[in-house]
Amino acid sequence: MVDFSIEPDFQKKLDWMSDFVKNRIRPLEYVYDYDIDAAYDVGNYALRKVVRHLQDEVKAQGMWAAHLPPHLGGQGFGAVKLTYINEHFGGSAFGPVVFGCQGPDSGNSEILAMFGTDEQKKTCLEPLLANEVFSCYAMTEPQGGSDPTNFRTRAVRDGDDWVITGEKWFASNANHAAFMIVMCVTDPDAPPHGRATMFIVPTDAPGFEVVRNVGLWGDSPGSGGHPWLRFNGVRVPDSARLGPVGEGFKVAQSRLGGGRLHHAQRTVGHVKHMLDLMGERALSRESYGEVIAQKQAVQHDLARSFIEYQQFRLLVLYTAWMFDQRAEHGREGRKMISAVKAAMARIAQDVTVRAVHLHGSIGVSNVMRFGQYMALALHEGMADGVTELHLTSVARALLRDYEPAKGDFPTEVLFERKAWAARQLQPVLDQVGVTFEESRGTVDVLPVARPWRPPSVTAQDG
Repeated sequence: MVDFSIEPDFQKKLDWMSDFVKNRIRPLEYVYDYDIDAAYDVGNYALRKVVRHLQDEVKAQGMWAAHLPPHLGGQGFGAVKLTYINEHFGGSAFGPVVFGCQGPDSGNSEILAMFGTDEQKKTCLEPLLANEVFSCYAMTEPQGGSDPTNFRTRAVRDGDDWVITGEKWFASNANHAAFMIVMCVTDPDAPPHGRATMFIVPTDAPGFEVVRNVGLWGDSPGSGGHPWLRFNGVRVPDSARLGPVGEGFKVAQSRLGGGRLHHAQRTVGHVKHMLDLMGERALSRESYGEVIAQKQAVQHDLARSFIEYQQFRLLVLYTAWMFDQRAEHGREGRKMISAVKAAMARIAQDVTVRAVHLHGSIGVSNVMRFGQYMALALHEGMADGVTELHLTSVARALLRDYEPAKGDFPTEVLFERKAWAARQLQPVLDQVGVTFEESRGTVDVLPVARPWRPPSVTAQDG
């Protein structure tokens, strides 16, 4: 049975979390706004002390690393409960870091746990789980984003080592990471999904270069947390390989589904935050002698946003429930993940635009953070696969459950359905001794199919 209920003990944790996020984490975002990625700034030792202190409070409440099972230091809450946790963060960068469930580390920890060797778990996974370091997932390239079969970054075997050459783009968190998980082409002649392999690359490896830092709208040129990277013959030992040779896509897919769900869970919180801002503004702003909450157009925007928010939240919860049933890798699970991903981008953008519009000039000014919110909302339509690809995946999955009509007409044309209904009901009518005419039933007579003949050509026509 599908169940989204919250037990009383867990509700107490959520109540504590709601107050903690509002009064201890949200203030960080306004004071430490020198960089949108300040939460990841390992060079700001004073700020790291503050974050560590707050992390200790989270651990004391049993809420640390909620996305992980107990044997990896998490709480084993499951995906449905994780939805109720992640929706508290919305667009917050500090929230996930303070609670130990930030991306891309959350996904990287999962694939290290699944595919990592004992040595890799000791040197990479353990410090990652303890939040002693941050990591990066370097997959996208300047010429190859949503089409991973178009990658050019190569890893060539040289004795016991691999030599990596190429570029990666929009590698989130690389400028703060201790290591990266990098997808490289190891066999360009193999079938498309058997060409790539994953490698763990330290960010201090000789030959590794940050070409430039790249940010989102509003970030100063040369700043931001999504760098352009270059690998100039970076040499790593075979022990740095994560998973078997040629199975990079398999490793990637094992993290992408969960990552997409985590994005969606936080987007639920973002949309709720936009709705809260809209509600406050509607009751505060006056125009032509009345608050704009009395204007029908404003009411419609609020109503649409609320309805879409509730629909999206339930879609996310249902998909999370499928994760808890271990169905995320099945056909239905993959369809739901793509559906959530596509819906997430649309609602994030639509509701954010409505919120900006409702705030007027102050909404587009730099005294509010709508520019950042809008950039993040648009980013959701590109991260982990563009919306169009996910819509195509949903459509293909849906169409597998259907087959063409048998004949030239749709199955639901009335003369076909009436004939079918008559066949289904005739035995019942025979048993009770009535006819269709007596029971006022109407049965169409199917037209007799006639073979098609070309029109005759007469001498006059010629």
